[in-house]
Amino acid sequence: MKELTYVRAADAAEAVAAVSADEHATFLGGGTNLVDHLKLGIATPTTLVDVSRLATDEVGPADGPSGPVLRIGAGVRNSDLAAHPLVRSRWPAVARALLAGASGQIRHQATTGGNLLQRTRCVYFQDVTTPCNKREPGSGCSALEGYGRYNALLGASEDCVAVHPSDLAVALVAVDAVVVVLGPDGERRVPVADLHRLPGSHPERDTVLAHGELVTAVELPMTDLTRRSTYVKTRDRASYAFALVSVAVAVELAEDGTLADLRIAWGGVAHKPWRAEAAEALLRGRVPDEELVRQAVDAELGDARPGPDNAYKVAMLRGATALALRDVTAPLAEGASA
Repeated sequence: MKELTYVRAADAAEAVAAVSADEHATFLGGGTNLVDHLKLGIATPTTLVDVSRLATDEVGPADGPSGPVLRIGAGVRNSDLAAHPLVRSRWPAVARALLAGASGQIRHQATTGGNLLQRTRCVYFQDVTTPCNKREPGSGCSALEGYGRYNALLGASEDCVAVHPSDLAVALVAVDAVVVVLGPDGERRVPVADLHRLPGSHPERDTVLAHGELVTAVELPMTDLTRRSTYVKTRDRASYAFALVSVAVAVELAEDGTLADLRIAWGGVAHKPWRAEAAEALLRGRVPDEELVRQAVDAELGDARPGPDNAYKVAMLRGATALALRDVTAPLAEGASA
C-alpha cells in the first residue's frame, strides 16, 4: 500500500472542501470496497478523507422537494437499514436487497452511500496484471475475449462489458429513490436511476458525480407503489455472492387484478442498474401471466448482445422477473398492509 494522508472531517462541508482541493483525494466511509482496492493497488489516492463519523446515520420521515420522504443518512449501516421497521413495511424490496448482499459482518460495516458507489467486481478489474479500461483508461478490455460469464447484456461498449454490483441500487431504482449530494457549489438531488453511467468510451467513470461531490442521504418517496415490492437475486451460492441477475419490482394493483402501475429494475445485466421501461409498458394495465412476462422481458432485451458465456442470463431474467411479479401480485396474508 502506498503512503497517503488521512484526514478526519468534522462535517460534510469540510469533507467536500478537502476532497475538492486535491484531485487525488477520495472519501472513506465504511471502507468495505475501498480498503480492498487499496490493498490490491486498484485505488491509489494521495489523501483519504474519513466521513464515517459525520452525523449522517439517521433514518426518518422528512419533507422532500416533491412531498414526504423517508430520509436515510448516507452513513446508515446496511444492517441497520435492512432492519428498520418503516423500510421493512413500506419498502420491502429495499430491505430484501440489503439482506441479499454480502455477509452479515460486511452489512454491519458497509454504509448506504458506499453501497451505491461500490465498483465493479469484473475479474479483470480486480487483477492489476491484466488490461482494463475501467481501471486504466486506454489499456484495453480483457473481458471482451476472456472470461465472459459475468459480462453485461445491455448497454455495454467496446471499452467495457462490466456490470454494476450493488443490490441496494437496483431496489432503489425500482422505488424511485433520489440521492442527495453535497458539492463545492451546494446541494443537489439525483434520481438513483440517473446516478450510474453506461460505460461508453469512459468506463473509468461509474457515476455522474463530479470529483468532490459527497452523497449525504437517500430519499425514498412515500407512495403506495412501494408497499407491494420485492427483490429476487440469482447467484452462484446462497450467500456472499454477487448477482448473476437480479430483479426489483414495485407494483400498484387495480381492483380487477391488473397492474395499474409498476417499476422493474434489473441488476447484473449492465454497467448500471437497468430500468426495464419497455417491459413495464407492455405489462401496465394487464394481468401478468407467464407468457406476457416472457414477452415483456424479451421486449426489454431487444438490444441485448448475449455471448456464449453469458447467454444463460436471458433465461434467468425471464424466470426471476416472473417470480418477482408473482410474489408482489399474490394475495396478501391476513393482517398485512396493502
